Formats: sequence, C-alpha cells, structure tokens
Amino acid sequence: MSINTYEENRILSASPLELVRILYSVAVRAVQKARENLRSGDIQSRSREISRAQMILIELATSLDCNRDQELGERLLALYDYMQRRLAEANTEQKDGPLAEVSKLLGTLQDAWSQCGVEEPELYLR
Repeated sequence: MSINTYEENRILSASPLELVRILYSVAVRAVQKARENLRSGDIQSRSREISRAQMILIELATSLDCNRDQELGERLLALYDYMQRRLAEANTEQKDGPLAEVSKLLGTLQDAWSQCGVEEPELYLR
C-alpha cells in the first residue's frame, strides 16, 4: 500500500482525534474491499484487507485510555474484540455476513467519532 505525500503529511500533522478518524476510515474501506474481494473470489486480497482491518482494531484498542472512563473503555475493548472474532470468522469461513456486520459497526463508530468536538480530542485516548 503506497501512501501519497498529502496522506503522509495529513497523518504526520494529525491530532490524536484526527488519527482515530483516519483509522476508522481506513478500517471501513478495508472491510468494504474485503467484501468486494470475497465476491470476486480473490482470496489473497480478501485476507490482506481483513488483516488490515484487524491491525487497525488492535491499534484502536491499544490507544484507548480506560482510566478516563472505565466503563466506556471496557465496552469499546469488548466491541473491538468482538469485531476481531467476526473478521476471523469471515476470513476462515469465507462468509460475507460477518464482514457486513463489522462494516456496520465500524461505520457507526466512525460516525460517533466524527461528532467529537475539538475540545474533546483527548477524552478517551492515550
């Protein structure tokens, strides 16, 4: 995956909140591509995109600061873990259902993070 200069500069200059938004955007795109690759029978590309989404979920989980709001942090961690399992299931069983579910969950979370204001960027992030 190559990254253009604009994207690189955006990432390097991003706030923690913007980085989370970028991660969600890339994860949603990876799951969409995985679904497309599943439909076309491209096993290698499907697995690569699922792995990309799983790596992003790991990054999101490790960036949480559960000390600020333990209940919310624990719920997000549980949701990330659930999505990891569903992605693994989609990959091993070559099914679209788990990918569709993860896509919907990620989209909902992406929408929620896009609503966070500038004054709240460090709220739940390390």
